[in-house]
Amino acid sequence: MATRTRRSQRRTEALSRERIVEAAVELLDAAGEGGLTFRALTERLATGPGAIYWHVANKSELLDAVTDAVVAAALTIEPAEPAEPAESVESADSTQEKIRAVALGLFDAIDEHPWLAAQLTAQLSRSPWGPVTPRILESVGRQVRALGVSEGSQFTAASALVHYILGAAGQNAANGRDLGSDVDRGEFLDAASKAWQELDPDDYPFTRAVAEQMREHDDREQFLAGIDLILTGITALHLPRG
Repeated sequence: MATRTRRSQRRTEALSRERIVEAAVELLDAAGEGGLTFRALTERLATGPGAIYWHVANKSELLDAVTDAVVAAALTIEPAEPAEPAESVESADSTQEKIRAVALGLFDAIDEHPWLAAQLTAQLSRSPWGPVTPRILESVGRQVRALGVSEGSQFTAASALVHYILGAAGQNAANGRDLGSDVDRGEFLDAASKAWQELDPDDYPFTRAVAEQMREHDDREQFLAGIDLILTGITALHLPRG
């Protein structure tokens, strides 16, 4: 009797919602959304579909749960308090560093999980009242508020950051996915740079001029440079002037 109880407890632990989400992430990372089926999930968890349906009703709910879990793990940053007018530049710099940490957390999560960008886009447009959108907006918005941005401008400033973060990170992930693991990034950028340099100088003077920079750029550094550009704009437009 005691042995049967222990086995039952082990099965319950193995089939917790957290374990199901973990297994779903593994399947998504390996084969994308098409590879996430309840049949594949039951095989990976060595259980029957009924045990899974006890925790998640359908694939849509599972995808929502998986996306929220990955985003929550990426956004491990302490809350920020609103800034006071007398706060030092050092405090503002610290808050901007927290914004960069939030941005990089999401960038790295999207880079690590190629399926995440599409799920984030779907959830932000389909169900902005679900857990993922408020979680991301809160992580960015608290830091924007802590910078001292006026209340009437906080939504615009936070939205600009969120749209850039998800858009740039999603595009980076799409580039990596489309190229595939068998394509050398340096060789690809070198070929693209050479093609840009051969464009007509009258029609494409700018593209030709930045061709070498495109060849040598680092994706994460460029991503952070974009964050800094937005923060500079927020600081110039929306912070009280001393």
